Amino acid sequence: MRALLLEQNDGKTASAVGQINTEQLPEGDVTVDVYWSSLNYKDAMAITGTGKIIRDFPMVPGIDFAGRVSSSQDKRYNIGQPVVLTGWGVGETHWGGLAEQARVKGDWLVPLPEGLEARHAMIIGTAGFTAMLCVMALEEGGVLPGNGEVIVSGASGGVGSTAITLLATLGYNVVAISGRASNTDYLTQLGAKRILTREEFSKEGRALDKQRWAGAIDTVGDQTLATLLSQTVYGGTVVACGLAGGYKLPTTVMPFILRNVRLQGVDSVMCPLHRRMDAWERLAQTLPASFYEQTATEISLEQVPETAAGIMANTVTGRTLVKVRS
Repeated sequence: MRALLLEQNDGKTASAVGQINTEQLPEGDVTVDVYWSSLNYKDAMAITGTGKIIRDFPMVPGIDFAGRVSSSQDKRYNIGQPVVLTGWGVGETHWGGLAEQARVKGDWLVPLPEGLEARHAMIIGTAGFTAMLCVMALEEGGVLPGNGEVIVSGASGGVGSTAITLLATLGYNVVAISGRASNTDYLTQLGAKRILTREEFSKEGRALDKQRWAGAIDTVGDQTLATLLSQTVYGGTVVACGLAGGYKLPTTVMPFILRNVRLQGVDSVMCPLHRRMDAWERLAQTLPASFYEQTATEISLEQVPETAAGIMANTVTGRTLVKVRS
């Protein structure tokens, strides 16, 4: 089968598309014929050898995939059944989606919801799945349409852009924070009512600031998360799902005690099966048809290394969809 294989020689990571034997796949209960995968920032880091995303080589990257079951020792899955997978270390510690087949544990899979195509599932991908979990957390925290403005940080990224689309479709008044002024039209098309640059978004480091946001979805962390907490209204909810800006939280207990602000964390891996299924059902029901056209760029397996370099150079916008097999 065809696969993108990463290998390391003299401390340098090299990637190439070639033929591998199915017997090389890691152990698992279910084998899936992979039709679609995607490419995000973590994939790009792995493929370009940036950071320490991958420690064991060789490795097939690709942190998510969608396809059909080709063999199964798990009674929950039948041959030919459409499935999707996000997270679980796939593409990092376990061979991932950028190969024509993947072998994984049955617990990692989710049956593809009725009416959702495999291609669309990978346009959503791990980023969109995480965004839906964030929206669900906001709802459970009592932040509903009409409560006031909801702000999304890291708006140009995969999680942020999908969160904007979901919130706008559900009737929320969405404000976006973006580091790139050139993305204003793109974020407006997704449904953002206002766009703030990082400079316009206050980062003064106050424990309590003017109350501005009924709720927030933060994909950055560190000072951005602290500022959002300080500006959230009494009884509001901030949902954090990313650590792109760092894992420290330079704040105090004041937002939590004096304003009753809730801080909810979202991890797309540590998520029970019933909640994963609920999130995918909600995605299938909520995302408009236009979402699948305006945010996706389709590439072949052979184009992955070049596109990964573009992602690291900040020249790629929106979701990158990888067509693994015809």
